[in-house]
Amino acid sequence: MTYPPPSGTDPWSQPSTPPVDPTLPVSGQPVPGQPTGADPYAPVDPYAGMKSEQPAPVAADPYAVPGYAPAGYAPAGYPQAGYPGYGYPQPPRTNGMAIAALVLALVGFASCITAPVGAIMGHVAQKQIRQTGEGGEGMAKAAIIIGWILTGLMVLGIIFYIVMIVIAIYASNTSSSY
Repeated sequence: MTYPPPSGTDPWSQPSTPPVDPTLPVSGQPVPGQPTGADPYAPVDPYAGMKSEQPAPVAADPYAVPGYAPAGYAPAGYPQAGYPGYGYPQPPRTNGMAIAALVLALVGFASCITAPVGAIMGHVAQKQIRQTGEGGEGMAKAAIIIGWILTGLMVLGIIFYIVMIVIAIYASNTSSSY
């Protein structure tokens, strides 16, 4: 379309013939039919002629030691421990004393009485963990650290409170003697 449109034509008028349908065949050519025969989109195995009937033999590992397996794995030929079908070892069971020690040490923030109990239980839990091989060593260590820190702060608070009482008593005795 040229700008400005030629004079005498209305640029907004509709064409007199409808547009050509692109799905219709061109005159003089036959209408294509449905495809016949094999599916042209079917997957094809590019190695179909190269396959043999016998699988290739697997060479044995010359460095393999019979009955040896890396740490955490069962030797070859024996069933895996843990969940069937999974080759991962199960994590060790968490020591209950370690959990209780950490809970008591953390409750010591609110009631300073349970902090030393949690610290002592953390020491007992560490000893049990070393003997049995259970999990929870980090929880026991956290209970010991938190418990003894809170116990130390509690002792400092009590000492400060006693010193303040002694100072108040001494100050009241010196001021009343005048």
